[in-house]
Amino acid sequence: MSRAAASERTAMGTKRIIGGAAGLESAIGNELGVSDWLIVDQRMIDDFARTTGDEQWIHTDPARAASGPFGTTIAHGYLVLSLIAQLANQVYDVTGFSARVNYGIEKVRFPRPVRSGERVRDRVSIAEVAQTPAGSRVTFLHRIEVDNGDRPACVAHTLILFTP
Repeated sequence: MSRAAASERTAMGTKRIIGGAAGLESAIGNELGVSDWLIVDQRMIDDFARTTGDEQWIHTDPARAASGPFGTTIAHGYLVLSLIAQLANQVYDVTGFSARVNYGIEKVRFPRPVRSGERVRDRVSIAEVAQTPAGSRVTFLHRIEVDNGDRPACVAHTLILFTP
C-alpha cells in the first residue's frame, strides 16, 4: 500500500493517513471516509448557546420549542459547523507537514436542522489542492449527515493550509 493510500485502525474505525503534498493531490475528488456518529443532545446545545450568547428559544427552551416548527429544540447551525473539526479528525490525518491552519470557509449551507438528540456524522472528501508559497491549501468538502435524514444538516467547503 502506498504512503498516500495508507490507513490506520483507531478506536473510531479506520483513519485515512495522507502522505504529504503528493498524497493530497492524489486524493482530489475521492471520499476520504466517514466519521462515527455523534449525538447532538440538549446539553451540547445549551452549552453552545451560553458560550455564544445565542440563547434563542428554538435552541434552549424545550417546552416552547415543542409547539414550534420542529417539534423540539434544534442545534445552532454554527454548532453543527463547529463539529467538523472533531468529526473530521476521526476520518483523516495528513503527514509530512509541520502544521495545519484553518484558512477559511468557501461555502456553508444548512439544508436541514439537527433536532436535539439526533446523531450526526461527517462524510469528507477533497475538492481541490492548491500549492502556494505558504504550503498546500486544501479545500475539503464536508457533508454533515443526520441519522435517518433525507438531506444533510450542513454542507461546507473548508480550507486548510498545510505548512512545510
